[in-house]
Amino acid sequence: MRPINVVTRYSLKCLVCLMCFLMCSACSDSSTAPQVRVPAFQDNSNCVCTTISPRGGAVRNVSNVGELREAVQQANRQGNMTVLLEDGTYILDQMLWISGDQVTFRSRSGNRDAVILRGQGMSGSVSHIFNVVGNNFTAADMTLGWVANHGIQIHCDSDAPLIHNVHFVDTGEQMLKMSYRPGDSTSSDDGLVEWCVFEYSAGIGPQYYIGGIDAHQAHNWIVRHNVFRHIRSPGGDLAEHAIHFWSDSGNTLVEKNIITNCDRGIGFGLGDHGHIGGIIRNNMVHTARDVGIGLENARQTVVYHNSVFTENYANSIEYRFSRTQNVSIVNNLTNAAIMSRNGGGGQIERNVTNAQASWFADPGNGDLHLVTADPTVIDQGLPLGDVTQDIDCDPRPRGNGYDIGADEL
Repeated sequence: MRPINVVTRYSLKCLVCLMCFLMCSACSDSSTAPQVRVPAFQDNSNCVCTTISPRGGAVRNVSNVGELREAVQQANRQGNMTVLLEDGTYILDQMLWISGDQVTFRSRSGNRDAVILRGQGMSGSVSHIFNVVGNNFTAADMTLGWVANHGIQIHCDSDAPLIHNVHFVDTGEQMLKMSYRPGDSTSSDDGLVEWCVFEYSAGIGPQYYIGGIDAHQAHNWIVRHNVFRHIRSPGGDLAEHAIHFWSDSGNTLVEKNIITNCDRGIGFGLGDHGHIGGIIRNNMVHTARDVGIGLENARQTVVYHNSVFTENYANSIEYRFSRTQNVSIVNNLTNAAIMSRNGGGGQIERNVTNAQASWFADPGNGDLHLVTADPTVIDQGLPLGDVTQDIDCDPRPRGNGYDIGADEL
């Protein structure tokens, strides 16, 4: 029996988290970008956003759009270069095409709210901020968006990109896109997306063909410690998922993300464009119109220790179609069903699917930390050797067994 006061522990987690997150992203008075923070309910006491290490090469400081364009041209010619942006708003009249290898763009101050790269709006003439074909591209510590298509597009020839502490805002299509060429097996491999925020500032998107991360034919990507908000269609058609890997993507790790007020949450595969392998674990997912976690023609995927709160839809987790086989869905906490559709099969074990809103701190805003120590949840999970932490990087188990869901109370 654990000597724990749920409310006291939750309050302490909020305080510690807020202090730690401010180390990564200082406050800004800019009125150009929405002032958004990782929610205070995500305890980062053991999950601290740290400054990324320099990738080496030449360094060039820029303070206006003209200097930025000159730096891009130099980086494309020679590669192996870091461009440091001084605080300010950079209004582009065309996208930045990145063909050099090992090119980094980051704010010099490290404050992502103080460096803003923007286009001409979601219906304007600028399609992207960064359109990338080079390898080892990095974008860090900045806000970008207000473009007609994508904030960043990574092409299938581009490997090992790093997207760190970036705030994506108001894009006409998917915010971060990994594209492919049909009939070409070339893939974008070994990417990392961490400590980012993806959101529509109006609380809803401009159309249905939008999403947070949309990856085709991408392999060995990691998506962790991010927040996704308001990725919603204004009409009857659904927006794409907050996080979506499909079209023969594989071995994707999605962990410790918070998704709230989105049409759909995490998707591996879609229709006959499947996904192979991969792990979805320790995420908090709140969806407003459709499934929280969806596997479609996804083989050998594991879905462990997620908390999902679903509104206006019957199922929180779905595994669909006959090629969805050998999946493992274990120790998840949901308020709606975990359902096989169209012949999907796998190991479905030790999940709790009748969670009540009162069990969570603030389910309508994606805070699925437990405030009620329900006996069907606490210490009731199967021990899983590859899950040693919860969403807050607290160790598992902390009592007599593993707690069901993303939060180890």
